[in-house]
Parts: sequence; C-alpha cells; structure tokens
Amino acid sequence: MVRVYDQATKPRIDFEVRAREGDSALPRRLPPRRAAAIRETGRLVVVIGPVIAVVLASTRGESWTDRIIAATVASAIWALSMAIGHSLGGSALTALGPRVAVVRGVLIAVVVSATVSAWLPGADLSALAIWLVALLVFAAGAGWETFALRKVSPAVRLLLVGKLSDASTLLQDVRRGRGGGYEIVGVVADADLPEEQDPQAPWLGHVFQLDRVIAESQPDLVVLTDHHEPAATFSRLLDAAQAGFRVVQLTEFYEYAFGRVPIEDLPHDWFMSVLHLYQRRYSRAVKRALDLVGASLLLLLTLPLFPLLALFVQQTDGPVILRQARLGEHGKLFTIYKFRTMRADAEAFGQAVWAVVDDPRLTRTGGVMRRLRLDELPQLWNVFRGDMSLVGPRPERPEFLSELQHLPYWTRRHLIKPGLTGWAQVRQGYTASADATATKLSYDFWYLRHRSLTVDLAILLRTVLVVLQGDGSASRSPAPVAGKVADSQR
Repeated sequence: MVRVYDQATKPRIDFEVRAREGDSALPRRLPPRRAAAIRETGRLVVVIGPVIAVVLASTRGESWTDRIIAATVASAIWALSMAIGHSLGGSALTALGPRVAVVRGVLIAVVVSATVSAWLPGADLSALAIWLVALLVFAAGAGWETFALRKVSPAVRLLLVGKLSDASTLLQDVRRGRGGGYEIVGVVADADLPEEQDPQAPWLGHVFQLDRVIAESQPDLVVLTDHHEPAATFSRLLDAAQAGFRVVQLTEFYEYAFGRVPIEDLPHDWFMSVLHLYQRRYSRAVKRALDLVGASLLLLLTLPLFPLLALFVQQTDGPVILRQARLGEHGKLFTIYKFRTMRADAEAFGQAVWAVVDDPRLTRTGGVMRRLRLDELPQLWNVFRGDMSLVGPRPERPEFLSELQHLPYWTRRHLIKPGLTGWAQVRQGYTASADATATKLSYDFWYLRHRSLTVDLAILLRTVLVVLQGDGSASRSPAPVAGKVADSQR
C-alpha cells in the first residue's frame, strides 16, 4: 500500500510499499544481495559443469591426477573468461539482451583455451573439445541468464521525477508487458495530489520533498521525464546521493532498457551525441571489412540456391531480378536488387501500394522466399559495391519521401549506410504503414547512436535466428495505405 501525507498536514512523507499476492504491479522481490549471489552461483555452475564433463571425457586413459589438473585449469579459464564477458557490458549490451554477454565470454574463453592448450602441459584440449565446451556453455549460459532475468534478479525500481504526462509512453509500455524487469515505485512532481492516482505510478510528493522520498522508497533509478529540469531538482538529487541510486533522462532510459528511442519525445540536442567528442567511433574501415568478409561467406554458403530460386521465380511471368531505386547514405539514390516475389502486374496502375495480409499479388513461392528472406540475397552485390552495409537501416524508396517526412527526424536515418539487415528489422520485421515506420525509426536511431562491431555481430546473429524461425511478418501486414510501394516493406 501507499500512504502519502501532504507537507501542509505532516512535515514528512510516510512511504510504505508492500508486495501483495497476485499484484503484478508490485512483484515479490528477492533481497538484492541474495539475488546477486544466486545469479553468480548459477553462472559458475553452468560454466564449470560442461567444462568438467567434456575435459574428463576427452582425457580418458590418463591418470586421475592429470585429469583433475586439466579440469581445474580449464574450469578456471572458462570461469574467468565468462566473468570478463559479463563485466564488459554496457547500455548497448543491456538492450541487446543477456545472450550477447554470454557469447562474448564464450569467444574469449575459446581464444584463451586454444592459446593455453598450445603450450601448457596437462591442459591441452583438442579443437573439437574446445568447441563442444563452447556450444554447451553457450546453451546453458543463455538459458540461465534468461531464467535469472525473469525469476531471480529483482525488478529495477524506477522513480519518475517530473510531469507524468511526459512519461505516458513509458507507462503504456509497462502496461503492455514491455517493462519486464522494471517496477515504477511512484512519481515526484510539482503538482497537487491527484484525486485518482495511477496504481502503477502513485504520486509520492513534491520536488522539494525529493530527498525524503528517495530515502524512504529506495529506487534503483531516478528517471527525469522533463528534458529541462530546474537546478533545484538536481540539488535535491545530490542531497540524497547517499541512497546509492542512479539518474537518467527518459530518452536515455529507453535506449538502455528497450533498445529504441521514443521519437515523439526526442529533443533536438539528442543528435549531438552522435557527433560528440566522447562518442566511441566505429571505424568505416572496420565496418567495411566486416561487410566484405561477411558478404563473401554468405555468398559462398548461399550461391547454390541462386539457380534454384531463379527457377522458382521463372514459373510466373516477369523478370527474375527486381530492380528498384532506393535512398542510401546521405540520401543518395542507388539501385537495389531482389528476387521478384510478386506478380509482374503488382503495380499495374503505376501507383505504389502496400502489401496486405494474405496479399494476392504474392506468387506461390514468393511468400516462402519472403519469410526466409531469400529474396534479398541479390543485395549482397549492393554490399560488395558499397551501396549498402550488412547492418543498417533498411533503404526506402524515394516515393516514400514526401509521405514519411512528417515523421520527426526521419531523414536523419540517412546519416549511415542502409543495411541488408538491421536492429529495426530483427525487432520489428516488415513495415506496412506510417505508424510501423515510426516504430522502426525509433530502433534505427538507437543503432545510429550505439553502432559498433559488437552490436553488428549481435544483430547478424539475431538475423540468423529470425531466418531459421521463419519471418512471418509478410503475412501480418496491416491494411494498405495509399501511396506506398509493394515489394519494399523491409
């Protein structure tokens, strides 16, 4: 329950929150130290277990002393490497998900294990054994991190400071179940006590009472909903700094927690972060090298499919390869290539049209190709030419420009090269309306600010998983919108 007394009737705030059985807004929380101990113990077990099992199985015939030494050395290497992988996290890794830290730790462990095995007697493991350990540790580690995030780690307690109306998007996302792992303990704002309080965000007092509210509610994060908070607010926050909380703006919290930027609340100066002195640069040479190496490997793996896909497309009238003009880096036009997935008369009237649910214009094989994203394989040529990158925002057709420019900062997505896949694609899928485009734009801006080699590799990995699962977004497109283009939703 929440009890609030106005400052005029009582000189302090008596704040008490008790988790009630069946109350989803206030989940039962493990004590932070106990939760941390359980999480770290679980991480150690899911690493050491597979390592010991594989090492003992691969060193049969040797003495038990040698086998124990090998298992101990290997366990230490993998446990330390996984700890380093988790410690190198940041805001980008948090948004990408816990599996990214697991992958980073596994890669570190593989490199260290291979190096140690080459020169340390008693710790030598075959390449097959090392990769088997890597596979088992990744599977166990990813499963444990997902379980711990949902069942073990306590919810991060959020205290909103500022106008509640400015945080309406956040409250909606929490109500829709997108705020897993976060709990809003209340709101502090310079407003009168509302007659009807939001049970998910109760009013706890005025800004001049902020230090008392923080001391009694013990939030983990203080989220500032207003981009222009007065100096008195920061003074109160400093007075309460001993409580051990962190402070973040609403926009930055969305980047950290949800991996997107709410464009409806985006201030103009946010884009300064893209050009800021302390912004970690992602070298164009490194990204270009990743594009060339990745595109070459992907082409070698999929080249046998090209004749088969071309044969399927030829079963209906029309060209095998569809050519379309798209907007690239800095708005420069280039020609994109795709296997045709619709009938030749899909735009018979010369007017571009969105795809719809069970679009009758899709050929029999076109729907399958789209779900598996096989129609986009010819775009590897665009990557080799430098028109596109492996990872980036999806390029739109110039016909969209006049209709999409009403979206805030839409043309700023052209600051980087478009991509064969991207953060917005793996999170949102197809775009079939202006509203869906706005949502994808919020993910594109997150990538614009946080792009790095680690982020690109994580997106490529997630793309593989999406393709293997089958992307059904082509059949989930909303109703058509006049002036849009078929065969260009992604």
